[in-house]
Amino acid sequence: MRRAVRRMAGCTLLAAASVALAQRGYMGFDKEGYPGDDLLPALHRTFAFAGYWLNDPPGMQENPWAGKRAVVRAAGFGFLMLFNGRLDAQLKGQDAAALGSADAAEAVAAARREGFPGGATIFLDQEEGGALLPEQAAYMGAWIAGVHRAGFDAGVYCSGIAVAAGAMAISTAQDVEARFPGTKLWVWDDRCPPAPGCVVQEKLSPAQSGYRHALVWQYAVTPRKPEDSAGCAATYAPDSKCYVPGLPHSESTYVDLDAGSSPDPSRGR
Repeated sequence: MRRAVRRMAGCTLLAAASVALAQRGYMGFDKEGYPGDDLLPALHRTFAFAGYWLNDPPGMQENPWAGKRAVVRAAGFGFLMLFNGRLDAQLKGQDAAALGSADAAEAVAAARREGFPGGATIFLDQEEGGALLPEQAAYMGAWIAGVHRAGFDAGVYCSGIAVAAGAMAISTAQDVEARFPGTKLWVWDDRCPPAPGCVVQEKLSPAQSGYRHALVWQYAVTPRKPEDSAGCAATYAPDSKCYVPGLPHSESTYVDLDAGSSPDPSRGR
């Protein structure tokens, strides 16, 4: 996923080794572009679940995943349902709560149109890191409430990397946990460590991200960010992308890697 993340500062993550050992991990992938129907069986040999966009992914003018739920499900995948939220620049000076409610309605309508069951978890893609600004919090709160009112569960995809905020440092995941208790978390943190880099490890657990309540951990992103992944640079391809192991390198086979506590994190099957 493309990200416009505010400059990051170091932080100490929660110790979660004992929890990680108790959890079984399931591997998944996500990417903006749809990999193609023909590639799904090969991808399912490695991954249990796939990210599934409900609206236009970041940087795209259309949604290549639209209408693909049946074929993705038939290939054996579970789902991570994802709705691309708004950047702060799109919220400043606007009625952010009203936009959140409208986008929640759009997310729910897309989920129903695709045939996802009620009660499934839709994740809001929060691309910018650090503590939520007031308009971001208003937007997210209204979005979460709207999704719940429509009979779906709400989650947030967000950074688990702390960003300086005055004399303190806080991650988006920490802020979301504090503001919206019980909201499902899909945490992004590709720093090595805790991330192993662009490698598939079936025993990898979301708790190893440092967030013991995280449902999913995105631990490798394409392209890699040198400031975060210098310690595992050798696990990525020379072009800084993370490709599916065992498959030819192409636009269809580079991915972000995710570890989940379930083979169907959104309960979308």
